[in-house]
Amino acid sequence: MKAIVIRRRAGEGVLEPAQVETPRPGPGQIRVRVRATALNRADVLQRRGLYPAPPDAPADICGLEYAGEVDSTGPGATRWKAGDKVMGLLGGGGYAQFAVTHEALALPVPVGLPWREAAAIPEVFITAFDALQQLELTAGERLLIHAAASGVGTAALQLACSAGAEVFGTTGTPEKVALIRRLGADHAIHYRSQDFEEIVARETGGAGVNAVLDLVGAAYWPANLRCLALRGRIVLVGLVGGSRAETDLATILRKRLRVYGTVLRSRPLEEKIELTRRFSQDVLPLLSDGRLRPVIDRVYPLERAAEAHRVMEKNENAGKIVLEVS
Repeated sequence: MKAIVIRRRAGEGVLEPAQVETPRPGPGQIRVRVRATALNRADVLQRRGLYPAPPDAPADICGLEYAGEVDSTGPGATRWKAGDKVMGLLGGGGYAQFAVTHEALALPVPVGLPWREAAAIPEVFITAFDALQQLELTAGERLLIHAAASGVGTAALQLACSAGAEVFGTTGTPEKVALIRRLGADHAIHYRSQDFEEIVARETGGAGVNAVLDLVGAAYWPANLRCLALRGRIVLVGLVGGSRAETDLATILRKRLRVYGTVLRSRPLEEKIELTRRFSQDVLPLLSDGRLRPVIDRVYPLERAAEAHRVMEKNENAGKIVLEVS
């Protein structure tokens, strides 16, 4: 089959087209004819050699999500049949014509949804859903989302708005500010020209936000703690702004804060299956009737994956970058 593989050139990870062996579905697995996949920050890190694939995923093929048709089933797999349209999470291997996954990690593609949109759903919406579940966000609470125009950010913003939260979102360009405002952000903050800490304090009368969903990390950590209200919660999802920060532990004690860290890719299969089940129950209906939609910045053919990576590394995208597989 055709795939985009990682080759090492002078210590750098380079993406190149190649012919590789077509995977076979094992017990409880399905093989999917991939029609589209999408980029995630983890792909860039894997290409750079900074985020190894889990043992059950290809070490040299990126891709954490897919949309396509069931091609064949392994022993004991009975949930899907050949031709079914599915989408879902992968440990890796999405940049290819075929991928294998456990049948319980597959979700039905909503009727009428194009492949490119279906492929832009699994990783970001499941990640955002899981993060908000950990925060136990409820209607009327205030939530601060950093990198709100990213894939996970746009998904979290829509989910939070649908839950009735008041949302503060930070992003880096006027165009992205306009985007998150259209998606429902009550307070769209251009962090290059505005201080999000000052805006949170002003708009909440000094009370702060109840929760923070942070995709940035160290660069925002001290301000995040100051932004939180009494008994606030913060979930750390990404580290694009660094992984080491000084922390005022007294703030955590005084405010009785709760701090969560989360990662999706390396979780045990059983946890991923349960998360997929809850997502199917709580979120898939909202995607099926159009109340939630993935935000797609641009679409490339699979062969131009290297170009797509360069766009993501420059933070030029707002929402998802999709790769279509011919």
